[in-house]
Amino acid sequence: AFDVIQRYFRRRGYQVKYVRNFTDVDDKIINRAKEEGITAAEVARKYIEAYQEDMKRLGVSRADVEPLATDHIREMIEVIRRLVDKGHAYSVDGDVYFRVASFKDYGKLSKRNLDDMKAGARVEVDERKEDPLDFALWKSAKPGEPAWASPFGPGRPGWHIECSVTSTHYLGRPIDLHGGGKDLIFPHHTNEIAQSVAATSEGLRADDFARYWLHNGFVEIDDEKMSKSLGNFFTVRDVLARYDGEGLRFFLLGTHYRNDFNFSDAVL
Repeated sequence: AFDVIQRYFRRRGYQVKYVRNFTDVDDKIINRAKEEGITAAEVARKYIEAYQEDMKRLGVSRADVEPLATDHIREMIEVIRRLVDKGHAYSVDGDVYFRVASFKDYGKLSKRNLDDMKAGARVEVDERKEDPLDFALWKSAKPGEPAWASPFGPGRPGWHIECSVTSTHYLGRPIDLHGGGKDLIFPHHTNEIAQSVAATSEGLRADDFARYWLHNGFVEIDDEKMSKSLGNFFTVRDVLARYDGEGLRFFLLGTHYRNDFNFSDAVL
């Protein structure tokens, strides 16, 4: 969907700078590295390359910039330090958390208030946090995990902070268009807005980060959400082994990008 959108703008004569970042260090990558007996960097590289191969077969263009999270660790540390200095974040035992209560527009993107989010959010229980919704900006190092030196102690960035730093580094503020799956509206994009604005703006308005948000729907299998837990999970590569890439692309674009997409062998 986003490939079509950026192609459309270029076709209309707009100058487009398209940024798509890759997470190359997180809990899942670290766990897979332990399972396979290789480094987290090697795991990330293997799956990024596989992703690029699959997207090429679907006719999806490379983005203008495709940064790795680990290329911007120093900038992430600086943003986190700024948030701590401004009172928007706090450190506990080497971990740093964003103080959600300090950002009045938190939840504006998802149109939910704090009480509703606290009641419905699946958040990790951590009694060290001031509020259950407070989220990790920096995670203290554990034995055998990748780690970087920081004023808060050795560790690595949380997932949300990398997107704030890479997007601002390459696109400035505000971003014209920010995209992602609809499952990212809360908490990922909600957290991204809060930390980005709190680190750089005194007005603390959610709209200061991005002008427009685009969220695509889910892929469903015979009207049921595709998931590993349901056992109806497959990859793009699995489908491309049976169908033509251009035909599959046309099929996937046959619904509005915001709608869930029902994948069916019979229809395809």
